[in-house]
Amino acid sequence: MMMSLKTAIKEIEAAVEPRWPVVVALLAAGGIYVAMPPAMALGGRWTLLVLVGVLLVPAVVTHRAGKHRLNMIIGLCINGVVSFFELTSLALLIRQLPDSATKPVLLLQSAVALWLTNVLVFSLWYWRLDGGGPRARHIHNPRGTGWFLFPQMLLPAQASEPWMPKYVDYLFLAFNTSTAFSPTDTAVLARPAKLLMMAQSLISVAIVALVAARAVNII
Repeated sequence: MMMSLKTAIKEIEAAVEPRWPVVVALLAAGGIYVAMPPAMALGGRWTLLVLVGVLLVPAVVTHRAGKHRLNMIIGLCINGVVSFFELTSLALLIRQLPDSATKPVLLLQSAVALWLTNVLVFSLWYWRLDGGGPRARHIHNPRGTGWFLFPQMLLPAQASEPWMPKYVDYLFLAFNTSTAFSPTDTAVLARPAKLLMMAQSLISVAIVALVAARAVNII
């Protein structure tokens, strides 16, 4: 009985989604920050990419070593760092809006970079927090998550291959929230998820309505 339980746990662990899409998303967020104009980048354009790269090392090590709680903490720290840089750059960008000397191309460049970063940042928050994280979703809640109700969850359950959201599903959710200002086909169940989606929509509105519109007006 004990051996069968251990075997089942190992099979579940092996079925947990790979982390490389998340690593790519984090590096992409740092890479997009490099495209920011120097005046809009806190501590230099390469700072975020370097910090993300440094923090990813212990994140990968703890994940492979099975230290899931520590990995969760490090993952939250990485998300927090990227979010801090995004919000700081947004504040710097808004401060530049009344300055007529600021080139419209720089405003548009910054707006696009921040919009893309906003999508990546919140997709990472949704992926990291929904249902207690990716590992907890697969082990403790194989037929659903605590925050969202995806359309696939309404289909008849298949015991051999239960559906579980992966990072790309959260990326799609974040993209829809930033473009349509709504989750479109996904129901939002939990209050923390609703607050996060409100924050994402507000940031997207600030970028699109204020920054982009001002830049076009200057042109």
